[in-house]
Amino acid sequence: MSEDERRARLRWRCRRGLRELDLLLGPFAERQLPRLAPDELDTLDRLLTAADQDLQSWFLGRERPSDDSLADLVERIRQQARYAG
Repeated sequence: MSEDERRARLRWRCRRGLRELDLLLGPFAERQLPRLAPDELDTLDRLLTAADQDLQSWFLGRERPSDDSLADLVERIRQQARYAG
């Protein structure tokens, strides 16, 4: 799979079907996905395998992912949402 195909696939996977998650992940994908390094793409890929309930809990700050790289990415997404509007 080419890098462009991988990014397109990740962008599609950011559509979760839950409005709250879509409002966080969609803009992040649009703004940041083109700039993410391969290791960051791996982290996003792992993040998107999490259950929607876990994602909501992480994004709302109720819980923290045990994996530090996932926790860092969650914080980046939260920060972007905070400063976007």
